[in-house]
Amino acid sequence: MAAQKINEAHDHIAKAEKCLKTSMTKWKPDYDGAASEMAKAAVAFKNAKQFDQAKDAYLKEAEYHTENKTYPFPSNHNDPLALQEMKRMSEAIELIEKASVMYVENGTSGTAGMALDRAGKLIEPMDLEKAVDLYQKAASVFENEDRLRQAAELLGKASRLLRPVPLDEAAVSLQKEKNMYKEIENYPTCFKKTIAQVLVHLHRGDFVAADKCVRESYSLPGFSGSEDCVAMETLLAGYDEQDEDQVYRVCNSPLLKYMDNDYAKLAISLKVPGGGGKKKKSPGAPQEGAGGAPPVDEEDDYDGGLC
Repeated sequence: MAAQKINEAHDHIAKAEKCLKTSMTKWKPDYDGAASEMAKAAVAFKNAKQFDQAKDAYLKEAEYHTENKTYPFPSNHNDPLALQEMKRMSEAIELIEKASVMYVENGTSGTAGMALDRAGKLIEPMDLEKAVDLYQKAASVFENEDRLRQAAELLGKASRLLRPVPLDEAAVSLQKEKNMYKEIENYPTCFKKTIAQVLVHLHRGDFVAADKCVRESYSLPGFSGSEDCVAMETLLAGYDEQDEDQVYRVCNSPLLKYMDNDYAKLAISLKVPGGGGKKKKSPGAPQEGAGGAPPVDEEDDYDGGLC
């Protein structure tokens, strides 16, 4: 079976070479035909588990598309898939980034953003820092195209991967994400991003910045007097007054406890300055959110990111 596929691949390569030949009646190479044949050769090599040869065939296909000034999304993204099979992920990501630049230069920025998003998903299990970089680049591409919803979603992906050390980066990313949701008038999501900002800033030890986020959100339609607003005002008051019970009640309320898991972990791990942390409930105390989602595991507070 493998030998048959390899022979099939070589037949397609021969046809591709024939497409490139010129003659008295054929003045220009047929790059489109050559690219099509190389794509078929690459698939045949891949099915035969000849991944090095599949990669080379995909790169040749991309070269012919470039000569023809065409940049189809599926074709130029298959060579990284062959490299993925070969466990050469860094080389695969490099090729996708190169392809994204070509898409932008060719006026198809949306496809470039999709490519970078895809690269982020591929590298995320192995290199969180690189995944964050790729998601942020993809967000910038969509932002330049005024596709703010997609940009905000990608910034959200980046924010979720930020670890406790770069809390400053998480704060910046959340502010940008919130601004985008505000611009597209998705105010309920802005309220949730305000909660996220308050939690991040308090973990940074910056009460002033946390308070500023809430005050700025008063201008959002529907925020003042909302459940989110009241909770954040209560949390900030308890934090400022070093009232452990009040901070604990807010951080363990269903509003925060059943948010996205990483936000919830930030909430339950929040400590009052100068205090001994959150006050535990007595065994006889009723459990909030009974019958709802299971409470967040308090171990490994930052496992999986911040957002």
